[in-house]
Amino acid sequence: MHKHYNGLKTAALFGVLWAVLLGLGALIGSSTKSAAPIWIMALIGVGTTAYGYWNSDKIALRAMQAYPVTEAQAPQLYQVVRELSARAQQPMPRIYVSPTMTPNAFATGRNPKNAAVCCTEGILRLLDARELRAVLGHELMHVYNRDILTSSVAAAVAGVITSVGQMLLFFGGGDRRNGNPIAMLAMALLAPLAASLIQMAISRTREFDADEDGAALTGDPLALASALRKIEQGIQLAPLPPEQRLVNASHLMIANPFRGGGMAKMFSTHPPMSERINRLERMAGRSPR
Repeated sequence: MHKHYNGLKTAALFGVLWAVLLGLGALIGSSTKSAAPIWIMALIGVGTTAYGYWNSDKIALRAMQAYPVTEAQAPQLYQVVRELSARAQQPMPRIYVSPTMTPNAFATGRNPKNAAVCCTEGILRLLDARELRAVLGHELMHVYNRDILTSSVAAAVAGVITSVGQMLLFFGGGDRRNGNPIAMLAMALLAPLAASLIQMAISRTREFDADEDGAALTGDPLALASALRKIEQGIQLAPLPPEQRLVNASHLMIANPFRGGGMAKMFSTHPPMSERINRLERMAGRSPR
C-alpha cells in the first residue's frame, strides 16, 4: 500500500466511474425500447481508445515532434535511464528529445517492453544532473506502474459515458411515456461532466504515485521536489501553445505544459504542484515550506 493510499483511491474512483456508467445504462433500459444505437456509439468510443492505447507512444511522440537520440548524442540520458531501469529490474525504454524550450518530460508506451521516455530540450537545459535523474525516475515509474493502461481504461469508460450522454440529448431523452424526461436530460448533461472529473481525479492520483515511486527508485525525493519547482517556473515563462495535438498529450507530461489559472487549474489532469512538493518533502522527513 502506498503511503497516501493512491492505489485504493484509484480503485475507488474506477468504482464510481463504472457506477455512473451502469446507472446511465439502467436509466436508458427503463426508458427506451432500444438502446442499440447508443451502445454502437459506445463501442466506437471504446475502439478508438483501444487504438490510442496501442499506439500511445507514436501519437504522443508525434504530437511533441520528438526525435530519437543515440547514446553518443545524449550520454547522460542513457546513463541515468539505464541505471534506473536496471535498479527497477525492468527493460530500458527508447529515448527521445522534443525540440521545444518548454521544460517537460513524459513516458509513454503500452508496457515496459514497448515504452519510450522523452525530455524536452528546455528541461535538459534547465535541470541539473540530480534533478534530471529524479524526473526520469518519475517517468519510468509511470511505465512500470502501467499508468498508460490505467489512463486508457479511464478514458474509454469516460468516453462511453460521454457518447451515451450525447446520444440521449440527440434523441431527446428517449420515449417520454416510459421515463422521466427531466431525469434523462439531467443524466445526459451531468454524467459526462462527472465522468470527466473522475477521469481527471484518476490522472492526478497516478501522478502522486509516480512521484512517490520515482522518489523511492532514485532515493532522492528532494531532487524531484526541486525539479518540480523549476519546471513550474519554466512553464510560466515558456508554455506550450494550447493546440489540440498538444492538449491530447498533455496528461502524459510531468507537469501541465500550459499557462493557466482559475478554472484551468481546477480542471487540470495534474495535481497542484505545491501539494506534490509538500508530499515529497514530507517523504524526505522535512517539514513542508
